Amino acid sequence: MTKSPNRLLGVVFGAVYLLVGVLGFFFTNGVGIFATEGGLLLGIFEVNPFHNVAHLLIGAALLFSGLANVKAARTTNTIVGAAYLLLGVLGLFILDSAINILALNGADNVLHFASAAVLLAVGLGADKSARTATV
Repeated sequence: MTKSPNRLLGVVFGAVYLLVGVLGFFFTNGVGIFATEGGLLLGIFEVNPFHNVAHLLIGAALLFSGLANVKAARTTNTIVGAAYLLLGVLGLFILDSAINILALNGADNVLHFASAAVLLAVGLGADKSARTATV
């Protein structure tokens, strides 16, 4: 696993996102599941229960694919990276609107863009031999 950047990144990011998803529930007591304003995780990241569930699902996908094989990790890193890039762009436009069902704020957008950059760079740039072979 440590010989593959994609598998290592998937496991590390997966574990972090699972932890963030679980911790988020400690800061969303009394917050509606789709509330546009949520509790503050680490004092800066706004989360609601739906956002926490999204973190859990993404973390599980990254972790399981990272543990599975290089091709799965590479594919999942790329897809999640692209999704985070899209979410970062959309987040710029929905912060103060009723469709902000993830309770995003500016700090979330920065983190989503950073996650997208790392996941896409590794997903698209590392382990290129995984396209034809499963390791």
